[in-house]
Amino acid sequence: MKNLADEELVRLYIETQKNAYFEKLYERYCDKVYRKCLSFTKDPMRAEDLAHDIFLKLVVKLSSFKQQAKFSTWLYSITYNHCLDHVRSPHRHQEFYVSEEWDRLDLSDDDGLAEIEEMEATRLQQALQQLTADEQTLLLMKYQDDISLKEIASLTNTTESAVKMRLKRSRDKLRKYYLEGIVFWLLLVIKAALAVRWPFRH
Repeated sequence: MKNLADEELVRLYIETQKNAYFEKLYERYCDKVYRKCLSFTKDPMRAEDLAHDIFLKLVVKLSSFKQQAKFSTWLYSITYNHCLDHVRSPHRHQEFYVSEEWDRLDLSDDDGLAEIEEMEATRLQQALQQLTADEQTLLLMKYQDDISLKEIASLTNTTESAVKMRLKRSRDKLRKYYLEGIVFWLLLVIKAALAVRWPFRH
C-alpha cells in the first residue's frame, strides 16, 4: 500500500470505505497539515484542533475530489480555507508565520521571489502580518508551498492572469510595509545614537 499514489488511495477508499486507505493518507499528510496550521496560529494546541477538524472535513469531502489538481494541493486548499476561516473570526487576532521552508525555495523561475527572499526574516514576518488574510494566503501558497499559478487559479476559481495580478499587488504591499519597517527602526536607531551623543540636549 505504501507504493500507491495518493489519488489511487482516494479512489480505493471511496470504492471500499476501508479505513486502511484513509489512514495511509492521514499518515502521509498529518504532520504537514499540522505544521501548516501551526504556521497560522503559532499555538500547538490550536494547531492540533485545526488539523483534527481538517481531517474530519476531508473524510466528508473525499468523494468530491475530481483530480483537477494533485491530491496534496487539493488538501492544502482545504487546510488554507479552514485556517483562514479561523483567523477571520472577529474574536481572533490575525496570525501568520513564515515557515523556515521560505528560505529554501528554488529561484530558477524567479517572478518576484528573489526580492522576497532578500528580506530579513523578522521584518518580513512583521510586514506579512499587515496584509489581509487573503493576500497572505496567496503569497504563502505561491512562495512557501510552491503551488503553481494554474493550480492556484483552479483552487480559487479564477484565472491565471488574475492570480498574477493579485500576486503582484500583494508583493508590492509587502515590499511597502517591509521598507516602512526598516525606516521606522532606522529612525529609532538614529534617535538612540543622538541621545547617547548628546544626553543633556533638550
